[in-house]
Amino acid sequence: MDPRATARARSWTQIPAPPMFMNHRAPANGRYKPTCYEHAANCYTHASLIVPAMVGSALLHRLSDDSWEKVTAWVYGTGLCALFIVSTAFHIVSWKKSHLRTVEHCFHMCDRMVIYFFIAASYAPWLNLRELGPLASHMRWFIWLMAAGGTIYVFLYHEKYKVIELFFYLTMGFSPALVVTSMNNTDGLHELACGGLIYCLGVVFFKSDGIIPFAHAIWHLFVATAAAVHYYAIWKYLYRSPTDFMRHL
Repeated sequence: MDPRATARARSWTQIPAPPMFMNHRAPANGRYKPTCYEHAANCYTHASLIVPAMVGSALLHRLSDDSWEKVTAWVYGTGLCALFIVSTAFHIVSWKKSHLRTVEHCFHMCDRMVIYFFIAASYAPWLNLRELGPLASHMRWFIWLMAAGGTIYVFLYHEKYKVIELFFYLTMGFSPALVVTSMNNTDGLHELACGGLIYCLGVVFFKSDGIIPFAHAIWHLFVATAAAVHYYAIWKYLYRSPTDFMRHL
């Protein structure tokens, strides 16, 4: 037998099979490549929330008393649904169509961009439906400027400066909170703070691909939990109760 063929056969047998639940960490300027199981978990953890998000958005719209509340419910609901829809679409493309590099890259950028608009939409009910001071009221518009700036940043520097991108997300998440805490009516702020804390804890898993198996899917669960807490606060303190809703059916 050819010695070179024997050597090649041995080298192939010595290469370890890829792990089922986690791959090696990504390089500094590269993207982590999930395993097949991680891809599936990433898809299902957000795909399962699309319909509940739509139902919840429709409920807030139905509970609205006036046109301003309806617009706010529409903005918040759109941001909530878009987060789960775009995330699911990206993870499906990354899983099943990863050979289409340009398409995958575009969906990945959209996945990152929609986070900025989701943050702005999550604050919209508090900034639109609560009485704010003259300076604080400017945050209603400034937060959308921050979302637009984040979108431009992703378009220009996607995946180049990951720490800076994460800093932008956290800054945008905390800046409006300083305004919201100054409201005279503080009902719901404990839930708002609790949801924010859950998001922050989830960031640990967001940055742990290749360290913790299914880290990104776990991050999705933190996002889902925090979004549910915020939705509950918006429904309870800014819109009518289900009892009032049933009376108007």
